[in-house]
Amino acid sequence: MGWKKELAEKKKREALAEKMGGEEKVARQHSRGKLDVRQRLLKMADAGSFREIGKLAGKGHYDADGELEDFTPANFVFGKATVDGAPVVLAGDDFTVRGGAADAAIWRKGMLAEQMAHEYGLPIIRLIDGTGGGGSVKSLEDMGLTYVPFLPGWEHVVKNLESVPVVSLALGSVAGLGAARVVASHYSLMVKGMSHMFTAGPAVVAAIGENLDKEALGGADIHARNGAVDDVVESEKAAFEAARTFLSYLPSKAGAPLKRVETKDGIERRDESLLKAVPEDRQKAYSMRAILKSVMDRDSLFEIGKLWGRSAITALARLDGWPVAVLASDPSHLGGSWTADTARKVERFVKLANTFGLPVVHFVDNPGFMIGLEAEKAATIRFGVDALNGIYTSKVPWATVVVRKAYGVAGAAMSDHTRFQYRFAWPSGDWGSLPLEGGIEVAYKSELEKADDPEAHLAAIRARLDKVRSPFRTAEAFMIEDVIDPRETRPLLCEFANLVVGS
Repeated sequence: MGWKKELAEKKKREALAEKMGGEEKVARQHSRGKLDVRQRLLKMADAGSFREIGKLAGKGHYDADGELEDFTPANFVFGKATVDGAPVVLAGDDFTVRGGAADAAIWRKGMLAEQMAHEYGLPIIRLIDGTGGGGSVKSLEDMGLTYVPFLPGWEHVVKNLESVPVVSLALGSVAGLGAARVVASHYSLMVKGMSHMFTAGPAVVAAIGENLDKEALGGADIHARNGAVDDVVESEKAAFEAARTFLSYLPSKAGAPLKRVETKDGIERRDESLLKAVPEDRQKAYSMRAILKSVMDRDSLFEIGKLWGRSAITALARLDGWPVAVLASDPSHLGGSWTADTARKVERFVKLANTFGLPVVHFVDNPGFMIGLEAEKAATIRFGVDALNGIYTSKVPWATVVVRKAYGVAGAAMSDHTRFQYRFAWPSGDWGSLPLEGGIEVAYKSELEKADDPEAHLAAIRARLDKVRSPFRTAEAFMIEDVIDPRETRPLLCEFANLVVGS
Protein backbone atom coordinates (compact mmCIF):
# COMPACT_ATOMS: atom_id res chain seq x y z
CA MET A 1 0.00 0.00 0.00
CA GLY A 2 1.36 3.42 -0.96
CA TRP A 3 2.16 6.02 1.66
CA LYS A 4 1.90 3.44 4.43
CA LYS A 5 4.52 5.13 6.61
CA GLU A 6 2.96 8.57 6.24
CA LEU A 7 -0.55 7.33 6.98
CA ALA A 8 0.75 5.54 10.06
CA GLU A 9 2.34 8.77 11.26
CA LYS A 10 -0.94 10.60 10.65
CA LYS A 11 -2.77 8.08 12.85
CA LYS A 12 -0.06 8.36 15.52
CA ARG A 13 -0.35 12.15 15.62
CA GLU A 14 -4.16 12.00 15.74
CA ALA A 15 -3.98 9.56 18.65
CA LEU A 16 -1.62 11.90 20.50
CA ALA A 17 -3.99 14.81 19.86
CA GLU A 18 -6.85 12.83 21.38
CA LYS A 19 -4.87 12.50 24.62
CA MET A 20 -5.35 16.28 25.02
CA GLY A 21 -3.27 17.54 27.98
CA GLY A 22 -2.44 14.05 29.16
CA GLU A 23 -4.03 11.46 31.40
CA GLU A 24 -3.39 13.35 34.65
CA LYS A 25 -4.81 16.67 33.49
CA VAL A 26 -7.82 15.06 31.82
CA ALA A 27 -8.53 13.16 35.05
CA ARG A 28 -8.28 16.44 36.97
CA GLN A 29 -10.84 17.99 34.59
CA HIS A 30 -13.22 15.09 35.17
CA SER A 31 -12.67 15.21 38.96
CA ARG A 32 -14.10 18.74 38.93
CA GLY A 33 -17.33 17.40 37.47
CA LYS A 34 -16.48 18.76 34.02
CA LEU A 35 -16.43 17.04 30.66
CA ASP A 36 -13.30 17.34 28.56
CA VAL A 37 -13.44 19.24 25.28
CA ARG A 38 -13.84 16.16 23.08
CA GLN A 39 -16.68 14.81 25.19
CA ARG A 40 -18.37 18.19 24.99
CA LEU A 41 -18.07 18.45 21.23
CA LEU A 42 -19.54 14.98 20.74
CA LYS A 43 -22.45 15.65 23.12
CA MET A 44 -23.24 19.00 21.49
CA ALA A 45 -23.21 17.60 17.94
CA ASP A 46 -25.60 15.13 16.40
CA ALA A 47 -24.24 11.60 16.75
CA GLY A 48 -21.45 10.92 14.28
CA SER A 49 -21.62 14.36 12.66
CA PHE A 50 -18.52 16.11 14.01
CA ARG A 51 -15.62 16.38 11.56
CA GLU A 52 -12.59 17.99 13.10
CA ILE A 53 -10.51 20.56 11.25
CA GLY A 54 -6.85 21.03 12.18
CA LYS A 55 -6.47 17.99 14.41
CA LEU A 56 -2.76 17.76 13.58
CA ALA A 57 -2.05 21.33 14.76
CA GLY A 58 0.07 21.64 17.87
CA LYS A 59 3.68 21.41 18.99
CA GLY A 60 5.75 18.36 18.14
CA HIS A 61 8.62 17.18 20.36
CA TYR A 62 11.44 15.48 18.46
CA ASP A 63 14.51 13.40 19.36
CA ALA A 64 18.05 14.01 18.15
CA ASP A 65 17.25 12.19 14.92
CA GLY A 66 14.24 14.32 14.18
CA GLU A 67 11.73 11.60 15.05
CA LEU A 68 8.51 12.54 16.79
CA GLU A 69 8.58 11.60 20.47
CA ASP A 70 5.55 13.41 21.78
CA PHE A 71 2.98 15.97 20.72
CA THR A 72 1.11 18.76 22.53
CA PRO A 73 -2.10 19.56 20.66
CA ALA A 74 -3.46 23.06 20.29
CA ASN A 75 -5.87 23.92 23.08
CA PHE A 76 -8.64 24.83 20.65
CA VAL A 77 -10.63 22.19 18.77
CA PHE A 78 -13.14 22.96 16.04
CA GLY A 79 -14.89 21.50 13.06
CA LYS A 80 -18.09 21.10 11.13
CA ALA A 81 -21.04 19.33 12.71
CA THR A 82 -24.79 19.17 12.57
CA VAL A 83 -27.15 20.11 15.40
CA ASP A 84 -30.69 18.82 14.96
CA GLY A 85 -29.76 18.09 11.36
CA ALA A 86 -28.58 21.63 10.54
CA PRO A 87 -24.89 22.32 9.76
CA VAL A 88 -22.94 24.42 12.27
CA VAL A 89 -19.38 25.36 13.17
CA LEU A 90 -18.61 23.79 16.54
CA ALA A 91 -15.60 24.95 18.58
CA GLY A 92 -14.28 24.21 22.04
CA ASP A 93 -11.43 25.17 24.36
CA ASP A 94 -9.24 22.44 25.86
CA PHE A 95 -8.55 23.50 29.43
CA THR A 96 -6.28 20.48 29.95
CA VAL A 97 -3.64 22.07 27.71
CA ARG A 98 -2.18 25.00 29.65
CA GLY A 99 -5.63 26.08 30.85
CA GLY A 100 -6.38 27.57 27.45
CA ALA A 101 -3.50 30.06 27.77
CA ALA A 102 -1.88 31.81 24.81
CA ASP A 103 1.36 29.86 24.93
CA ALA A 104 -0.55 26.72 23.93
CA ALA A 105 -2.80 28.37 21.38
CA ILE A 106 -2.59 28.46 17.61
CA TRP A 107 -4.49 31.65 16.93
CA ARG A 108 -5.15 30.79 13.30
CA LYS A 109 -7.48 27.95 14.37
CA GLY A 110 -9.73 30.26 16.34
CA MET A 111 -9.76 32.77 13.51
CA LEU A 112 -10.56 30.11 10.94
CA ALA A 113 -13.52 28.82 12.94
CA GLU A 114 -15.06 32.30 13.01
CA GLN A 115 -14.20 32.86 9.35
CA MET A 116 -15.79 29.57 8.31
CA ALA A 117 -19.02 30.53 10.07
CA HIS A 118 -19.15 33.92 8.36
CA GLU A 119 -18.14 32.92 4.84
CA TYR A 120 -20.29 29.78 4.73
CA GLY A 121 -23.27 31.33 6.53
CA LEU A 122 -23.26 28.79 9.38
CA PRO A 123 -24.22 29.23 13.04
CA ILE A 124 -21.26 28.95 15.40
CA ILE A 125 -21.34 27.36 18.85
CA ARG A 126 -18.44 28.11 21.17
CA LEU A 127 -17.75 25.86 24.16
CA ILE A 128 -15.51 28.15 26.21
CA ASP A 129 -13.32 27.06 29.10
CA GLY A 130 -10.28 29.16 30.06
CA THR A 131 -8.72 32.32 28.73
CA GLY A 132 -9.52 31.24 25.19
CA GLY A 133 -6.07 32.05 23.86
CA GLY A 134 -5.72 35.13 26.01
CA GLY A 135 -2.58 36.48 27.60
CA SER A 136 0.04 34.55 29.56
CA VAL A 137 2.94 36.15 31.40
CA LYS A 138 5.04 33.02 30.79
CA SER A 139 4.67 33.37 27.04
CA LEU A 140 6.23 36.84 27.14
CA GLU A 141 9.48 35.47 28.55
CA ASP A 142 9.48 32.71 25.93
CA MET A 143 8.97 35.31 23.18
CA GLY A 144 11.58 37.65 24.59
CA LEU A 145 9.44 40.72 24.03
CA THR A 146 6.07 42.25 24.72
CA TYR A 147 3.60 43.26 22.03
CA VAL A 148 0.97 45.88 21.42
CA PRO A 149 -2.42 44.20 22.08
CA PHE A 150 -4.47 43.14 19.08
CA LEU A 151 -7.12 40.50 18.49
CA PRO A 152 -6.35 38.42 15.41
CA GLY A 153 -9.55 37.32 13.72
CA TRP A 154 -11.83 39.56 15.79
CA GLU A 155 -13.12 41.11 12.59
CA HIS A 156 -14.80 37.78 11.87
CA VAL A 157 -16.39 37.77 15.33
CA VAL A 158 -17.89 41.18 14.54
CA LYS A 159 -19.10 40.03 11.13
CA ASN A 160 -20.70 36.93 12.64
CA LEU A 161 -22.78 39.01 15.04
CA GLU A 162 -24.29 40.71 12.00
CA SER A 163 -24.80 37.62 9.89
CA VAL A 164 -25.09 34.22 11.66
CA PRO A 165 -26.42 32.92 14.99
CA VAL A 166 -23.66 32.90 17.61
CA VAL A 167 -23.98 30.83 20.79
CA SER A 168 -21.40 30.85 23.60
CA LEU A 169 -21.45 28.43 26.52
CA ALA A 170 -19.13 29.30 29.42
CA LEU A 171 -18.24 25.86 30.78
CA GLY A 172 -15.53 26.77 33.27
CA SER A 173 -13.65 29.79 34.54
CA VAL A 174 -13.22 32.23 31.66
CA ALA A 175 -11.19 35.42 31.75
CA GLY A 176 -9.90 38.10 29.41
CA LEU A 177 -10.35 37.08 25.80
CA GLY A 178 -12.30 34.00 26.89
CA ALA A 179 -14.82 36.25 28.64
CA ALA A 180 -14.96 38.53 25.60
CA ARG A 181 -15.80 35.53 23.41
CA VAL A 182 -18.62 34.56 25.76
CA VAL A 183 -20.36 37.93 25.62
CA ALA A 184 -19.75 38.48 21.88
CA SER A 185 -22.75 36.33 21.04
CA HIS A 186 -26.48 36.35 20.48
CA TYR A 187 -27.07 33.84 23.27
CA SER A 188 -24.75 33.03 26.15
CA LEU A 189 -25.03 31.08 29.35
CA MET A 190 -23.11 29.86 32.37
CA VAL A 191 -23.39 26.68 34.45
CA LYS A 192 -24.23 27.22 38.09
CA GLY A 193 -21.31 26.39 40.40
CA MET A 194 -19.04 25.50 37.47
CA SER A 195 -18.76 28.66 35.40
CA HIS A 196 -17.05 31.89 36.39
CA MET A 197 -16.32 34.92 34.25
CA PHE A 198 -13.96 37.82 34.84
CA THR A 199 -12.15 40.61 33.09
CA ALA A 200 -9.33 39.46 35.37
CA GLY A 201 -9.41 36.64 37.92
CA PRO A 202 -9.04 36.61 41.72
CA ALA A 203 -5.23 36.48 41.72
CA VAL A 204 -5.06 39.65 39.62
CA VAL A 205 -7.72 41.67 41.41
CA ALA A 206 -6.07 40.87 44.74
CA ALA A 207 -3.50 43.47 43.67
CA ILE A 208 -6.17 46.18 44.03
CA GLY A 209 -7.13 44.93 47.47
CA GLU A 210 -10.11 42.75 46.56
CA ASN A 211 -9.64 39.27 47.98
CA LEU A 212 -12.46 37.24 46.51
CA ASP A 213 -12.86 33.66 45.39
CA LYS A 214 -14.08 32.80 41.89
CA GLU A 215 -17.73 32.53 42.84
CA ALA A 216 -17.78 35.85 44.70
CA LEU A 217 -15.96 37.69 41.91
CA GLY A 218 -17.59 36.27 38.82
CA GLY A 219 -20.11 33.52 39.54
CA ALA A 220 -23.02 32.69 37.29
CA ASP A 221 -25.53 34.42 39.57
CA ILE A 222 -23.67 37.72 39.20
CA HIS A 223 -23.52 37.71 35.42
CA ALA A 224 -27.01 36.33 34.81
CA ARG A 225 -28.36 39.22 36.89
CA ASN A 226 -26.26 41.99 35.35
CA GLY A 227 -26.94 41.01 31.75
CA ALA A 228 -23.39 39.98 30.83
CA VAL A 229 -24.79 36.55 29.96
CA ASP A 230 -28.33 35.60 29.06
CA ASP A 231 -28.95 32.54 31.20
CA VAL A 232 -27.68 30.22 33.91
CA VAL A 233 -28.33 26.46 33.84
CA GLU A 234 -27.73 23.60 36.25
CA SER A 235 -25.48 21.33 34.19
CA GLU A 236 -23.47 20.95 31.01
CA LYS A 237 -26.21 18.73 29.63
CA ALA A 238 -28.71 21.53 30.20
CA ALA A 239 -26.33 23.97 28.51
CA PHE A 240 -26.15 21.83 25.36
CA GLU A 241 -29.94 21.49 25.35
CA ALA A 242 -30.45 25.24 25.73
CA ALA A 243 -28.11 25.90 22.79
CA ARG A 244 -30.08 23.46 20.63
CA THR A 245 -33.37 25.05 21.63
CA PHE A 246 -32.18 28.60 20.94
CA LEU A 247 -30.90 27.70 17.49
CA SER A 248 -34.15 25.92 16.62
CA TYR A 249 -35.95 29.28 16.40
CA LEU A 250 -33.42 31.00 14.15
CA PRO A 251 -32.58 30.77 10.46
CA SER A 252 -29.11 29.49 9.53
CA LYS A 253 -28.06 33.04 8.70
CA ALA A 254 -29.44 36.56 8.44
CA GLY A 255 -31.79 36.79 5.48
CA ALA A 256 -32.49 33.06 5.30
CA PRO A 257 -36.13 31.97 5.63
CA LEU A 258 -37.57 31.15 9.04
CA LYS A 259 -38.33 27.50 9.69
CA ARG A 260 -41.83 26.36 10.57
CA VAL A 261 -42.34 23.26 12.71
CA GLU A 262 -45.40 21.07 12.57
CA THR A 263 -47.81 21.64 15.44
CA LYS A 264 -51.06 20.06 16.58
CA ASP A 265 -51.96 23.16 18.57
CA GLY A 266 -54.94 24.67 16.79
CA ILE A 267 -54.99 28.23 15.53
CA GLU A 268 -58.51 28.72 16.86
CA ARG A 269 -57.74 27.53 20.40
CA ARG A 270 -59.36 29.91 22.88
CA ASP A 271 -58.33 29.70 26.52
CA GLU A 272 -61.15 30.56 28.93
CA SER A 273 -58.62 31.40 31.68
CA LEU A 274 -57.65 34.55 29.76
CA LEU A 275 -60.95 36.15 30.79
CA LYS A 276 -59.72 36.24 34.38
CA ALA A 277 -56.00 36.70 33.68
CA VAL A 278 -56.01 40.43 34.46
CA PRO A 279 -57.68 41.52 37.71
CA GLU A 280 -60.19 44.36 37.59
CA ASP A 281 -58.24 46.11 40.34
CA ARG A 282 -55.60 48.02 38.38
CA GLN A 283 -53.19 47.93 41.32
CA LYS A 284 -53.00 44.14 41.44
CA ALA A 285 -50.28 42.19 39.66
CA TYR A 286 -50.83 39.04 37.65
CA SER A 287 -48.78 36.48 35.74
CA MET A 288 -47.83 37.67 32.27
CA ARG A 289 -45.96 34.39 31.75
CA ALA A 290 -49.21 32.49 32.23
CA ILE A 291 -50.77 34.61 29.47
CA LEU A 292 -47.82 33.98 27.14
CA LYS A 293 -47.94 30.23 27.71
CA SER A 294 -51.64 30.25 26.99
CA VAL A 295 -51.40 32.27 23.76
CA MET A 296 -48.25 30.81 22.18
CA ASP A 297 -47.98 27.31 20.76
CA ARG A 298 -47.94 24.86 23.66
CA ASP A 299 -44.51 24.31 25.22
CA SER A 300 -42.85 26.68 22.74
CA LEU A 301 -41.97 29.57 25.07
CA PHE A 302 -38.17 29.86 25.52
CA GLU A 303 -37.34 32.76 27.83
CA ILE A 304 -34.00 34.55 27.53
CA GLY A 305 -32.45 36.72 30.24
CA LYS A 306 -34.98 35.95 32.95
CA LEU A 307 -32.84 37.19 35.83
CA TRP A 308 -31.99 40.69 34.62
CA GLY A 309 -34.01 43.66 33.41
CA ARG A 310 -36.89 41.84 35.02
CA SER A 311 -39.64 44.35 34.22
CA ALA A 312 -39.59 42.97 30.68
CA ILE A 313 -39.87 39.38 29.55
CA THR A 314 -37.96 38.46 26.39
CA ALA A 315 -38.52 35.08 24.80
CA LEU A 316 -38.62 33.11 21.60
CA ALA A 317 -41.81 31.20 20.86
CA ARG A 318 -43.97 29.87 18.02
CA LEU A 319 -47.37 30.76 16.61
CA ASP A 320 -48.89 28.09 14.39
CA GLY A 321 -45.37 26.65 14.14
CA TRP A 322 -43.70 29.92 13.05
CA PRO A 323 -40.93 31.36 15.26
CA VAL A 324 -41.52 34.81 16.72
CA ALA A 325 -39.74 37.12 19.17
CA VAL A 326 -41.89 37.81 22.23
CA LEU A 327 -41.51 41.00 24.25
CA ALA A 328 -43.76 41.43 27.27
CA SER A 329 -44.12 43.56 30.37
CA ASP A 330 -43.90 41.82 33.75
CA PRO A 331 -46.25 43.65 36.14
CA SER A 332 -45.09 41.43 39.02
CA HIS A 333 -41.74 43.27 39.05
CA LEU A 334 -41.84 47.00 39.80
CA GLY A 335 -45.29 47.09 38.25
CA GLY A 336 -43.69 46.64 34.84
CA SER A 337 -41.85 49.99 34.97
CA TRP A 338 -38.82 50.09 32.70
CA THR A 339 -35.52 50.43 34.55
CA ALA A 340 -32.23 51.21 32.81
CA ASP A 341 -31.45 47.48 32.73
CA THR A 342 -34.89 46.69 31.33
CA ALA A 343 -34.34 49.17 28.52
CA ARG A 344 -30.91 47.68 27.72
CA LYS A 345 -32.46 44.23 27.64
CA VAL A 346 -35.26 45.34 25.33
CA GLU A 347 -32.84 47.06 22.95
CA ARG A 348 -30.62 43.96 22.73
CA PHE A 349 -33.59 41.68 22.11
CA VAL A 350 -35.10 43.86 19.39
CA LYS A 351 -31.70 43.91 17.68
CA LEU A 352 -31.67 40.08 17.72
CA ALA A 353 -35.13 40.00 16.13
CA ASN A 354 -34.06 42.45 13.43
CA THR A 355 -30.83 40.62 12.64
CA PHE A 356 -32.62 37.35 11.95
CA GLY A 357 -35.97 38.58 10.66
CA LEU A 358 -38.11 37.40 13.57
CA PRO A 359 -41.53 39.09 13.79
CA VAL A 360 -42.05 40.72 17.19
CA VAL A 361 -45.14 40.21 19.33
CA HIS A 362 -45.32 42.76 22.14
CA PHE A 363 -47.59 42.31 25.18
CA VAL A 364 -47.81 45.71 26.87
CA ASP A 365 -48.46 46.62 30.49
CA ASN A 366 -46.06 49.50 30.94
CA PRO A 367 -46.74 52.27 33.49
CA GLY A 368 -43.68 54.18 32.28
CA PHE A 369 -39.99 54.54 33.02
CA MET A 370 -38.91 53.92 36.60
CA ILE A 371 -38.80 57.14 38.63
CA GLY A 372 -36.86 58.31 41.66
CA LEU A 373 -33.26 59.13 42.55
CA GLU A 374 -31.80 55.72 41.79
CA ALA A 375 -33.51 55.70 38.40
CA GLU A 376 -32.01 59.09 37.62
CA LYS A 377 -28.54 57.95 38.72
CA ALA A 378 -28.83 54.94 36.41
CA ALA A 379 -29.52 57.21 33.38
CA THR A 380 -32.84 55.46 32.83
CA ILE A 381 -34.04 58.02 30.32
CA ARG A 382 -30.95 57.60 28.13
CA PHE A 383 -31.20 53.82 27.98
CA GLY A 384 -34.97 54.07 27.65
CA VAL A 385 -34.68 56.32 24.62
CA ASP A 386 -32.06 53.98 23.13
CA ALA A 387 -34.61 51.16 23.41
CA LEU A 388 -37.33 53.39 21.97
CA ASN A 389 -35.07 54.26 19.03
CA GLY A 390 -34.35 50.58 18.48
CA ILE A 391 -38.07 49.90 18.24
CA TYR A 392 -38.61 52.82 15.85
CA THR A 393 -35.81 51.64 13.55
CA SER A 394 -36.98 48.03 13.62
CA LYS A 395 -37.71 46.65 10.15
CA VAL A 396 -39.45 43.40 11.08
CA PRO A 397 -43.25 43.00 11.30
CA TRP A 398 -44.64 44.00 14.68
CA ALA A 399 -47.85 43.02 16.46
CA THR A 400 -48.92 44.63 19.72
CA VAL A 401 -51.35 43.51 22.41
CA VAL A 402 -52.11 46.19 25.00
CA VAL A 403 -52.98 44.07 28.01
CA ARG A 404 -53.25 46.86 30.53
CA LYS A 405 -51.18 50.01 31.09
CA ALA A 406 -49.37 52.10 28.49
CA TYR A 407 -48.22 55.42 29.86
CA GLY A 408 -45.80 58.13 28.80
CA VAL A 409 -42.72 57.77 26.62
CA ALA A 410 -42.14 54.17 27.75
CA GLY A 411 -45.73 53.31 26.87
CA ALA A 412 -45.16 54.79 23.41
CA ALA A 413 -42.40 52.22 22.95
CA MET A 414 -45.08 49.59 22.30
CA SER A 415 -44.40 49.99 18.55
CA ASP A 416 -43.39 52.42 15.80
CA HIS A 417 -46.57 54.44 15.40
CA THR A 418 -45.62 55.52 11.86
CA ARG A 419 -46.04 51.96 10.54
CA PHE A 420 -49.23 49.98 10.07
CA GLN A 421 -50.47 49.05 13.52
CA TYR A 422 -51.29 45.36 13.80
CA ARG A 423 -52.54 46.12 17.30
CA PHE A 424 -55.19 44.92 19.69
CA ALA A 425 -56.23 46.04 23.16
CA TRP A 426 -57.86 43.97 25.84
CA PRO A 427 -60.83 45.52 27.71
CA SER A 428 -58.40 46.04 30.60
CA GLY A 429 -56.42 48.52 28.46
CA ASP A 430 -55.52 51.73 30.27
CA TRP A 431 -53.35 54.44 28.70
CA GLY A 432 -52.42 58.08 28.61
CA SER A 433 -49.60 60.54 29.07
CA LEU A 434 -49.50 59.72 32.78
CA PRO A 435 -51.46 57.50 35.20
CA LEU A 436 -54.64 59.06 36.55
CA GLU A 437 -53.96 57.61 40.00
CA GLY A 438 -51.95 60.12 41.96
CA GLY A 439 -52.52 62.90 39.43
CA ILE A 440 -56.15 63.74 40.17
CA GLU A 441 -55.45 65.49 43.46
CA VAL A 442 -52.90 67.74 41.75
CA ALA A 443 -55.00 68.53 38.68
CA TYR A 444 -58.13 69.28 40.71
CA LYS A 445 -56.45 70.77 43.78
CA SER A 446 -58.28 74.10 43.86
CA GLU A 447 -61.63 72.47 43.10
CA LEU A 448 -61.18 69.95 45.90
CA GLU A 449 -60.17 72.66 48.36
CA LYS A 450 -63.45 74.51 47.72
CA ALA A 451 -65.63 71.39 48.01
CA ASP A 452 -67.80 70.89 51.11
CA ASP A 453 -66.87 67.21 51.14
CA PRO A 454 -63.47 66.80 49.41
CA GLU A 455 -63.51 63.01 49.69
CA ALA A 456 -66.93 62.68 48.08
CA HIS A 457 -65.99 65.22 45.43
CA LEU A 458 -62.79 63.30 44.69
CA ALA A 459 -64.77 60.08 44.33
CA ALA A 460 -67.12 61.78 41.86
CA ILE A 461 -64.20 63.06 39.79
CA ARG A 462 -62.71 59.57 39.73
CA ALA A 463 -66.01 58.09 38.58
CA ARG A 464 -66.20 60.63 35.71
CA LEU A 465 -62.61 59.97 34.66
CA ASP A 466 -63.11 56.21 34.78
CA LYS A 467 -65.65 56.64 32.01
CA VAL A 468 -63.27 58.84 30.03
CA ARG A 469 -60.42 56.31 30.34
CA SER A 470 -62.56 53.53 28.88
CA PRO A 471 -60.70 51.86 25.96
CA PHE A 472 -63.92 52.08 23.97
CA ARG A 473 -63.73 55.88 24.01
CA THR A 474 -60.28 55.58 22.42
CA ALA A 475 -61.62 53.09 19.89
CA GLU A 476 -64.37 55.57 18.93
CA ALA A 477 -61.64 57.97 17.82
CA PHE A 478 -59.82 55.11 16.08
CA MET A 479 -56.76 55.76 18.22
CA ILE A 480 -56.73 52.06 19.07
CA GLU A 481 -57.51 49.71 16.21
CA ASP A 482 -59.45 46.98 18.01
CA VAL A 483 -60.60 46.05 21.49
CA ILE A 484 -60.83 42.28 21.61
CA ASP A 485 -62.04 39.46 23.79
CA PRO A 486 -58.81 38.15 25.40
CA ARG A 487 -59.70 34.67 24.13
CA GLU A 488 -59.28 35.94 20.56
CA THR A 489 -55.60 36.77 21.14
CA ARG A 490 -54.13 33.50 19.93
CA PRO A 491 -56.20 33.24 16.73
CA LEU A 492 -55.37 36.83 15.82
CA LEU A 493 -51.65 36.46 16.49
CA CYS A 494 -51.54 33.21 14.52
CA GLU A 495 -53.19 35.13 11.69
CA PHE A 496 -50.42 37.74 12.02
CA ALA A 497 -47.65 35.12 11.94
CA ASN A 498 -49.06 33.42 8.88
CA LEU A 499 -49.49 36.73 7.10
CA VAL A 500 -46.00 38.06 7.69
CA VAL A 501 -43.98 34.83 7.59
CA GLY A 502 -46.06 32.11 6.05
CA SER A 503 -47.39 33.89 2.99
